[in-house]
Amino acid sequence: MRLCALSVDLDEIPNYFAIHGLDPAAPEHQAGATAVYDVAIDRLLELSRDASVPLTLFTIGADMKRPEAARKIFEAHAAGHEIANHTLDHRYDLTRLGRAGIEAQIAGGARAIEDVTGEAPRGFRAPGYTITDDVFDVLMDLDVAYDSSVFPCPAYFAAKVGSIGAYRARGRESRSVVDSPNVLRAPMRPYFVGRPYWRRGTGMTPSRVAPLVELPIQVTPRFRLPFIGTSLTLAGPDGARRLAEMCVGEPLVNLELHGIDVLDEFDALEALLPHQPDVRVLRQRKLASLHAVIETLRAAGYAFVRLDEAAARFV
Repeated sequence: MRLCALSVDLDEIPNYFAIHGLDPAAPEHQAGATAVYDVAIDRLLELSRDASVPLTLFTIGADMKRPEAARKIFEAHAAGHEIANHTLDHRYDLTRLGRAGIEAQIAGGARAIEDVTGEAPRGFRAPGYTITDDVFDVLMDLDVAYDSSVFPCPAYFAAKVGSIGAYRARGRESRSVVDSPNVLRAPMRPYFVGRPYWRRGTGMTPSRVAPLVELPIQVTPRFRLPFIGTSLTLAGPDGARRLAEMCVGEPLVNLELHGIDVLDEFDALEALLPHQPDVRVLRQRKLASLHAVIETLRAAGYAFVRLDEAAARFV
């Protein structure tokens, strides 16, 4: 059976200022700082209901300190959506923290989510998609069922390297971290993690009872173009439909979105306009692009599942 999973990284707006080498705490950057939880989640859940698709929400543990955010996650979980782990603090430098720091971020995020939902998350995604063998060692030891961080996309990798360099040339330091180019050698389809992580393996250690499954972020099969929320919403409905058609035939289409993919400048994000091109796209057009993707894949015979359900199919 062909499967499609829609997952959403719930990175709040300050993370985008950090990516662009700007101070998230600056007074001019405070408007819309909680727009993902205050506005985007409701739109995403409406999209889910209208299109009859479940969601996997990758949640940052520290955000659960805010009662309004915790309530949204509790309600989403109660409605049947998967709540997965996006670390405790969304540290872009997760891979540089050392074993103890990595474990604190992953385990701390899981605890914060469990405190809200009553259920330990089974899946994990690293901030900025940046992953290493050290992170996988922690995931193995913590008995995480699946990871969905590997993004074997040359265009994304090149754009990230170029952007970080451009910011540095302007005297700004992006919080983003560049992954090893070896990630581009990783499989495009679900696989059991090996060592190094970009190779297939058993996904097992002596202490595990089931293999750790990697569900890579989606790229188009032939050219490895990014098939993520940013590229789809910038492409518009017709372009998004064509990108979806390129993915037809894949056993799993792992469509990764961000909360900002259903927001625009009128959600108090004017300060991001000079830095974030997708904020200039009206949210109605963004949602039309996402609906076009869902319709295209459903017409091609894809069943929509949560990521934990998809992972279970590949074990």
